[in-house]
Amino acid sequence: MQTLKIAVIGGGSSYTPELIEGIILRHQQIPVTELALVDVEAGREKVAIIAALTQRMLKRHGLVQVKVSVHFGLDEAIRGAQFVLTQLRVGQLAARAADERLGLKYHLLGQETTGVGGFAKALRTIPVILQVARKVEALAPDAFILNFTNPAGIVTEAVSRYSSAKIIGLCNVPINMQHMIAGMLDAKEEEVRLSFCRAESYGLGTQGDAGGGKR
Repeated sequence: MQTLKIAVIGGGSSYTPELIEGIILRHQQIPVTELALVDVEAGREKVAIIAALTQRMLKRHGLVQVKVSVHFGLDEAIRGAQFVLTQLRVGQLAARAADERLGLKYHLLGQETTGVGGFAKALRTIPVILQVARKVEALAPDAFILNFTNPAGIVTEAVSRYSSAKIIGLCNVPINMQHMIAGMLDAKEEEVRLSFCRAESYGLGTQGDAGGGKR
């Protein structure tokens, strides 16, 4: 049987159940056979909770054949994966609070994806994401890294420039904007097409097409 393994770096994140829901809803198109959830030792309790919830969600939808494993190192999780999804936060929530307060301290936007807070997060994150990329190069050279880690643009560019790993940077802003525009124009979501010049919190939609008419 053909296998499809996804390694989730930052598997104990509260965003993981939403990811699992998406996999369940699209299992016909993306027939995942294994989910490897990776976290740090400090996140052991969280990732155990998320893994148990994942198994319950899969069972509820009749997908008990999907293997769910938990790892506290990269090698075994990445080995044999077709996709490596990164949604990590170096320093956990305490670091996020520090990043956001850094901007506010100087009367700037307090944000972890842009500005001074986003750059501080990038400086902590890039060395770690490059370690992940090196493991992908060695253990799963054909795999794609799907990066959700903020600041998505800088982090994705760092991997693209300084490793041979294949990477795609992802952000929910474009699809949220698609939903919003569809509602404003009373159009179907699948009819709305957007041209984006940056998929991040500073993303800019340069052109929209709804039902064949450019707006």
